[in-house]
Amino acid sequence: MSYQCFTLTIQDQVAHLVLNRPHALNTMQPVLWRELTEILQMLQRDAPARALVISSTGKHFTAGMALDVFGGADSGIALNDGSAGGRANIVPQLTDMQHAFTLIEQLRMPVIAAIQGGCIGGGVDMICACDIRLASADAFFCIQEINIGMTADLGTLQRLPKLIPEGVVHEMAYTGRRLPAQRAFVVGLVNEVFESQEEMVEAALQMAREIADKPPVAIWGTKQAIHYARDHSTQDSLQQMGWLQSGIWQSSNLKEAFMAKQQGRAPKFDDLPALHSFADAKYEVK
Repeated sequence: MSYQCFTLTIQDQVAHLVLNRPHALNTMQPVLWRELTEILQMLQRDAPARALVISSTGKHFTAGMALDVFGGADSGIALNDGSAGGRANIVPQLTDMQHAFTLIEQLRMPVIAAIQGGCIGGGVDMICACDIRLASADAFFCIQEINIGMTADLGTLQRLPKLIPEGVVHEMAYTGRRLPAQRAFVVGLVNEVFESQEEMVEAALQMAREIADKPPVAIWGTKQAIHYARDHSTQDSLQQMGWLQSGIWQSSNLKEAFMAKQQGRAPKFDDLPALHSFADAKYEVK
């Protein structure tokens, strides 16, 4: 399937999603939300890969939201602040846009962001929903919304304080200053900084391949446990871990890992099964 804002490839059980509008600085057009949602829902439903890398093209990862999102008549999603009813409609519209990034966070596979150049505005919302972030040396992060007279509203202010010190979040959110790659590494926003975009993307793909070699159900369980622990107390998280482990425990995975090591071969683990929705079910009302 072809997309306007992305290219998607799947190889070696790794999905690679690339923002592909460098001439427009990979700004987030209205069509991007639809395509991103469709792609993520497909990856979630069909599980054709075991890890996802999100990277970009050109000078910047993304320059953030395209201006036509904010009220362009042709977009069909104009934010109308001219009446109480119009302002009330902003809530479900924002929820719909937030949902696309929440799908990244909820994906059944780990998501690695590979960021070059500017990661601005909505780009910060996007990469905060990823599990792992890598950056090239020229990368920088900017909560641009404050510079255009608004509050960031698609997840940055909710997710970023759980990734880096709150004081740094306040600094970025109040001033609109850029957080350069090296400082982003120091405060923990990115795992590693690379000299070039090519080196970074290859490192991201290699990491994704390493993840894809592990048992997908154990990777899924690990992601669930980490996210739950982030938002709950230690005691609640330990209890949740017991319930989680009781549901996903699979002795055959341990046996396969041990046997593969003894035999000097790569282990083979079952893929996650596809998801099936009641909305897609074929049935006949009697």
